[in-house]
Amino acid sequence: MSLSPILPTATAPPRPAYDGTSPFPPDGPAPAREGAERLYVAVTAVIVILPFVALGLVGWLLWGSLIHPADILLAVVFYAVTGLGVTVGFHRGLTHGGYRANRPVRIALAVAGSMSFQGDVIGWVATHRRHHAFTDRPGDPHSPYRYGTHLRGQLRGALHAHVGWLFRNDRTPPERYAPDLLADRDILAVSRAFPWLCLLTLALPFAAGWAIGGSWLYGVTALLWAGLARIALLHHVTWSVNSLCHLIGERPFHTRRHDRATNLWPLALLSFGESWHNLHHADPTSARHGVDRGQIDLSAAVIRLFERLGWVHDVRWPTPERVAARRA
Repeated sequence: MSLSPILPTATAPPRPAYDGTSPFPPDGPAPAREGAERLYVAVTAVIVILPFVALGLVGWLLWGSLIHPADILLAVVFYAVTGLGVTVGFHRGLTHGGYRANRPVRIALAVAGSMSFQGDVIGWVATHRRHHAFTDRPGDPHSPYRYGTHLRGQLRGALHAHVGWLFRNDRTPPERYAPDLLADRDILAVSRAFPWLCLLTLALPFAAGWAIGGSWLYGVTALLWAGLARIALLHHVTWSVNSLCHLIGERPFHTRRHDRATNLWPLALLSFGESWHNLHHADPTSARHGVDRGQIDLSAAVIRLFERLGWVHDVRWPTPERVAARRA
């Protein structure tokens, strides 16, 4: 046992409570950019920028009338499959437990969501759970209020919430936010296969276009439309839920303090119902987000179909009493 005197230790002063309008406190000194972080930023840039550049190529091809009906059909099919993989699989199922799926359906949805090019399934779920734990408060990885509520801060925050946060390499530890998925051997295998699934989501449209059209040129146009352009559109629809659905729209339901999630109807179809974001934040485990009349929620319709087929069970459908209790 040491007999040296016990000296008082310095403690960091507590952070002031967040007032809902100020910029978030700084995260601390930025770590030195090592090789691994540079690689992360480079890979992120490719994932974010390459599909967007493809939109320019698609525009040029469209101007020259080099587009085939099969390209549009394949784009719609791949958009639906991968988009529902994110909304039904990643989000309502794995993140929030809005239902329980049979093993083949659980794996298939995780694979489909991974083919959206939005990151591996465990990292996606961990980040979204962290977003709910700290919505629009310090700790939220992609809040548009990070830089305050004044005009300049809002503009900077909107860019951050939409795409800027992806380049921060602000790692969300899955050990804390998704330990259940780390313990799931099936989901862990899908997570580790993410790079190969990214290749697959590009290879399949190319192969399908070539098979339908009978030449490599059809494969290339299918790759651009049903591959890269489809990925870019789904990216920006998903990111718009992070940004626009916390800035503009209606808020008919109570959420936690500082949580500014909104309903934004123009995005409802393209997001498969995810833009009924206010109800989602008021009742995160609900399998249906669009609960009012006229609110189309295609993800909920798919979950209902799966339930009738016996593929999912223990679905957490909203009840009239539960919805009424959350009305603002």
